[in-house]
Amino acid sequence: MPLDRFWAAWRQQYVSGTIASLNAGDTGECVFCALSNEEVSEASGVVYQSETTFVVLNAYPYGSGHLLVLPRRHVATIAELSDEEYQDYFLTLRHTVMAIEMAYGADGMNIGFNLGVAAGAGIPKHLHGHVLPRWGGDTNFMTAIGETRVLSESLAATWQKVHTHF
Repeated sequence: MPLDRFWAAWRQQYVSGTIASLNAGDTGECVFCALSNEEVSEASGVVYQSETTFVVLNAYPYGSGHLLVLPRRHVATIAELSDEEYQDYFLTLRHTVMAIEMAYGADGMNIGFNLGVAAGAGIPKHLHGHVLPRWGGDTNFMTAIGETRVLSESLAATWQKVHTHF
């Protein structure tokens, strides 16, 4: 069976244009580093913090409940984490999965990393993992054909829902 292709030529500007070069470079302050200094609050979107790791709402979520798990220190790869940071990071990742499961009761879960520009990282200089609940049928014509995501709740509602489980 041949692989079907869905051409999204509009993505070319993102992967090779000004946005990509800004995110790939070391210009300006890293948005994740700025967030790592924020307090846990609905206003900041930071849901949880430890000494070396934090969890924040994805400002551009794939779906409701989409969270990011990040080291507080500015590193680009898993290999750059110290042993202490690595252990805390993956314990926080597990805790994040459990919090989303309790908050949403979803049919499934996506956990993923885009390491580097070629892998699709929008901000490749600061390691971050994605955790998001999934449901049967949550990819529909709006996403596939309309190039539009339908989010059933606000970021504030997501924060309230998941924060109670941290």
